Amino acid sequence: MAADPGPEIVAFEVMHLRDVEDVVRNERSAYAFPWAGSIFVDCMAAGHECWIARFRGEVIGHAVLSVAAREAHLLNICIGLDAQRQGHGRALAEHMIARAIGRRARVMFLEVRPSNEIACRLYASLGFDEVGLRKRYYPAANGREDARILALRLDAGDA
Repeated sequence: MAADPGPEIVAFEVMHLRDVEDVVRNERSAYAFPWAGSIFVDCMAAGHECWIARFRGEVIGHAVLSVAAREAHLLNICIGLDAQRQGHGRALAEHMIARAIGRRARVMFLEVRPSNEIACRLYASLGFDEVGLRKRYYPAANGREDARILALRLDAGDA
């Protein structure tokens, strides 16, 4: 009898230019208003933390994190439509939180559409709290949608 290889896990890799086509494909599958590939190229050039999530050899997600002045900002996080609702989004968010901690950020911010109830629940379960609202932040089918500003304290041990 063969040994159980254990649960399959998602792997995280630094994003490269060769990944942008897959990243954009995932963006388009998951979002009505996806980022263009040039934005990811600009983020890599700017030195942001740009990561992909790979599962069973396929790029299934990505995230972009900016860190400056001990503050992290999760600029983008996406799991492609076919890979959603399998725990990959949580794993990627936890990876990005760990990256922010590793970069000595004291707090991590992000914006989320109030209509994205699944993401809102995920962020709440990770300990994010609402700290503000950006009016008319996101493009929407009927104009603009507000963004909830969420924050996660990362420096609980820094007294």
